[in-house]
Amino acid sequence: MKNILTVDLEDWFSVETLQDRYNRDDWPDLEGTVERNGYRILELLDHYKVHATFFVLGWIADRYPKLIGDVSSAGHEIGCHSYYHRMVSSLDAEEFRKDTELAIDAILKACGQRPVGYRSPSWGMRQDMDWAYQVLADLGFQYDSSIFPIHHDIYGDPGAPRQAYEVRISGNKKIIEIPASTVDFLGKRMPLGGGGWLRQFPYWFTRRGIKKLNRSNIPAMVYLHPWEIDPNLPRVKMNFKNSFRQYGNLESMQPKLQRLLEDFDFIPLCDYIRKLEF
Repeated sequence: MKNILTVDLEDWFSVETLQDRYNRDDWPDLEGTVERNGYRILELLDHYKVHATFFVLGWIADRYPKLIGDVSSAGHEIGCHSYYHRMVSSLDAEEFRKDTELAIDAILKACGQRPVGYRSPSWGMRQDMDWAYQVLADLGFQYDSSIFPIHHDIYGDPGAPRQAYEVRISGNKKIIEIPASTVDFLGKRMPLGGGGWLRQFPYWFTRRGIKKLNRSNIPAMVYLHPWEIDPNLPRVKMNFKNSFRQYGNLESMQPKLQRLLEDFDFIPLCDYIRKLEF
């Protein structure tokens, strides 16, 4: 079965746990890693002949247009990951619209590809945010992948559907929502195959969870960030929980990604969307 591979193209300092440490004016002066790690991911995907969806931060597109152009030229789908990596749930409708328009313009300028897919930073959407879906539809997006149907201290909408579904919007418009993957394990709903969850959980758990979904004809959606494959990431003092989220098992991420690419078949989100029937 074809599973889904996505990359949130952002740098290490834009994550939610560092929002209080660095503001946007600090970003240009920080040591960037997205370029070197972005190309490492591109080389890896080329080796395995896999195409993915790259959700691009607009700020990254403005700063590293060649990287974005090379991602697009390699045949990967380009999606939108906002401009300044602010969770949608932290914005009002006008702020969200302006941020997304900035990101679209930056992506278009970098690669000439207008994104039709959106992912909120830090999974910052909920199914009851009709105003946000309206903004996305007005801006021409066909799908969103910003819902994580779990409990979490930063994000999550545990009552949301766990498989792809349609969001109906006024004006006879619709958005397809593709939630992050979860699996039932020992009577508990568990996140599967992405970001810190992929880094922290043993590979056997991820592999078993993907196979379990696939047996039910459900594709798993794997996601990662370029900084997660970099054991030499710049270090910032944080509390234990946030430090573990940021730096835990960085050395394991690339080997796990390589094993996933060997064990499973992957496609970008746009290819999966084309096969959906509602």
